[in-house]
Amino acid sequence: MDKVFKALADRTRRLLLDRLHEHNGQTLNELCEHQEMSRQATTQHLAVLEAANLVSTVRRGREKLHYLNPVPLHRVQERWIDKFEHPRLRALSHLKQRAENAMAEKPSFVYVIYIESTPQKVWDALTDAEATATYWGHSNVSDWQPGSSWEHRRTDGSSIADVVGTVAESDPPNRLVTTWAEPGAGSSAESSRVTFDIRPYEQIVRLTVTHEDLRDDAERAEAAQGWAAVLSNLKTYLETGSPLSREPWKVPNR
Repeated sequence: MDKVFKALADRTRRLLLDRLHEHNGQTLNELCEHQEMSRQATTQHLAVLEAANLVSTVRRGREKLHYLNPVPLHRVQERWIDKFEHPRLRALSHLKQRAENAMAEKPSFVYVIYIESTPQKVWDALTDAEATATYWGHSNVSDWQPGSSWEHRRTDGSSIADVVGTVAESDPPNRLVTTWAEPGAGSSAESSRVTFDIRPYEQIVRLTVTHEDLRDDAERAEAAQGWAAVLSNLKTYLETGSPLSREPWKVPNR
């Protein structure tokens, strides 16, 4: 929280957050436009925002896109606003909504989590059917080769697949891209796309999940809630050997 408040205390960094609020998923060049400061100064401010986890980044080819991360702002709200029963701060609410409502041609939802593990262990946890059954409640079944199909199967013995798709990219243990659709969906237009980017840093791993091409605001909100629960369970599973004591996706929303 100290890093969050330090980041928010600077007017320039707040302006950068406002720019992302207006248009999420911008490059450094786009953020530098209409700013009376150098690329180097902008980069330094963005580094502070990233260190506070207020901004996350996703690489698209040679471009590096910047996105708002609503999680720290939500924690500020829970700790310093909700407990005093004050009205929600309008600016924070707008930032959070904007972070979960990216432009249609760019990732619709981006979630970043840091795990004390290795890239290979994170990859195995995402692709091993037995492991996913342990922390996800479904088994992810595939040979994970580009072009192969994959299924998100129930673990109640029925083997019913609630999600199906295709492996679009597979670069173990760095990157996995899959399409997601309901069984029987008639066209690719009805599918969304999920990208897992795995990046090591010393003894920890930064896992970025990008879920794009979602149909509407309701599906974006569902994705935001679902990924927060699943990835929290994944982190606990990898760091302790066991998932959370209760299934986090069953926790009621107030």
